[in-house]
Amino acid sequence: MTYLLLVVGLLLLLGGAEFLVKGAAGLASRLGISPFLIGLTLVGFGTSSPELVASLQGAFEGYPGIAVGNVIGSNIANILLILGASGLIFPLLCDRNVLKRDGTMMLLAAAILIAVCLMGELSRAAGFAFLALLAVYLVYTYRADKKGQDGAGELHAAEAEFLKARHPMSLVIEIVMAAGGLVSLVVGASLLVDAAVEIATGLGVSDSVVGLTIVAVGTSLPELATSVLAAFRRKADIAIGNVVGSNIFNVLGIAGVVAAVKPVPIPGDIASFDIWVMGAASILFMVFAWSGARIGRVEALLLLIGYGAYVTFLLR
Repeated sequence: MTYLLLVVGLLLLLGGAEFLVKGAAGLASRLGISPFLIGLTLVGFGTSSPELVASLQGAFEGYPGIAVGNVIGSNIANILLILGASGLIFPLLCDRNVLKRDGTMMLLAAAILIAVCLMGELSRAAGFAFLALLAVYLVYTYRADKKGQDGAGELHAAEAEFLKARHPMSLVIEIVMAAGGLVSLVVGASLLVDAAVEIATGLGVSDSVVGLTIVAVGTSLPELATSVLAAFRRKADIAIGNVVGSNIFNVLGIAGVVAAVKPVPIPGDIASFDIWVMGAASILFMVFAWSGARIGRVEALLLLIGYGAYVTFLLR
């Protein structure tokens, strides 16, 4: 029964995120908001919404390993698992000009999260600082796009176009989709966290382990679906940009909101090992991005092997 609830929770998270993104994007377009701004904000928040509700659920239920591990585990999975899976389908060419700003921001966010974790607590002050930095980043990105300073604006607009509904919808349907997606996310997160805790108890592992693995992969399903679909359509920029944007929002947005609402202690095992895996994965991605390298099938397979080794180590 526990595993059935886990599957139902995952399906509700995946469906809820998609409905929320499509409904909210449709409403935003109806209000005259530019595709760039939709891609920069709604798409980023929408695909990261499962991480938000799951981490909040973990924090309020007293499972810091899930609240924090979900964010860190999702960022690791985004780079090693999702880029690896996408690269196996279609080789991904990193555009250094497009990823220069966003990739650097992703690396900076990871470094800041590592520093905070080493302090032992995701405090309310840290949460507000994360949210303030996210606001500065969004404003700067918006202004840079208006001035045409880089190619990231076209990427964010393309993301919005890629994820929006294929057929026009009425206002009522858009509202129902957005609201229904939000409800599905909340219910799905509750089922996922409760099932994950029961599984952890049954296997004799910590809540950190299930947060870093089962919950993290489950909440990353929207990113996985988006990047894999983009790879099938040979949209490498969207497959990569989706991962970068999600990792930024996970740290500054998700961890920021969780800390501001419900400060949580950092589990010792996460502070001593997993944050460094996240940092190493982020640096590895930036090596690809700054060199304009191609993530071909060999590189993609190595990323997947790396993720498999990481999960195996956690479950040993």
